[in-house]
Amino acid sequence: MASRLSHFTHKTSFFTSNPRRPSAPCMSSVVSAARTQSYWASIDAEIDAYLKKSIPIRSPESVFEPMHHLTFAAPRTTAAALCVAACELVGGDRDQAMAAAAAIHLMHAAAYTHEHLPLTDRPRPRPGIQHKAVGSVRGPGPKQPGQNTQSDHRNHEGHWLTGMVDGQYQELGLDRLGSEYDVIEYVCKKKEGELHACGAACGAILGGGAEDEIESLRRFGLYAGTVQGIQGKNKAGFMEEKIEKLKELALKELESLQGKKTELISSLVEPSLVAVQIS
Repeated sequence: MASRLSHFTHKTSFFTSNPRRPSAPCMSSVVSAARTQSYWASIDAEIDAYLKKSIPIRSPESVFEPMHHLTFAAPRTTAAALCVAACELVGGDRDQAMAAAAAIHLMHAAAYTHEHLPLTDRPRPRPGIQHKAVGSVRGPGPKQPGQNTQSDHRNHEGHWLTGMVDGQYQELGLDRLGSEYDVIEYVCKKKEGELHACGAACGAILGGGAEDEIESLRRFGLYAGTVQGIQGKNKAGFMEEKIEKLKELALKELESLQGKKTELISSLVEPSLVAVQIS
């Protein structure tokens, strides 16, 4: 009997102390990760449904079939989903931002399509030299007294999207200037960063966010998008310090959103923090 009791005690201690057994915090992380993935997946599904309804394949099919195909051929960008998430974060409804989110995706799809057009015999611009048309783009001047702040943000939104063109142009020189970290950061900021900034600000405006909330979410989007861009080009891991700094800046912007549930939106830059914030 004593032998059996000793054997049972040994087996019990194995299950209670085995370091390989998942702990409660670990299980919490799994649940939180699943919740986060489900949240973003639901937004993506609604954006896709909106786009399919807006761009159906109809006559003439020679026009609308390629248009429909190219809309969904581009890899997904989180900028469109961020637009919806920002709207919900400031108290708006998802439907309020769906058209803007679809427009953000279309901008991304157009840029992706342009980058992957078959090469022709036409001369290509020399990388590293700012094109006159791009260089002449300027943001709006100083705000006049009484000017509508949301109108001011909308002016900037157009300016942010023109940055994508500049980013695409400068990216032509990355093969030659691949070791220049500042060039890589600049390209990622102009392409992914400013697209995410535009999405976040649009969503916050449509959701009725306050001026400081709009600006904080715009900066968050800028940092988050830049991080994603650099991570895609950081195959050798030579810009990890820069990535971590940008993550810190992004999360710092969310700290100013007092009383807002930022755990889901923060997962764009740091998924590991979601379990801590939700628990």
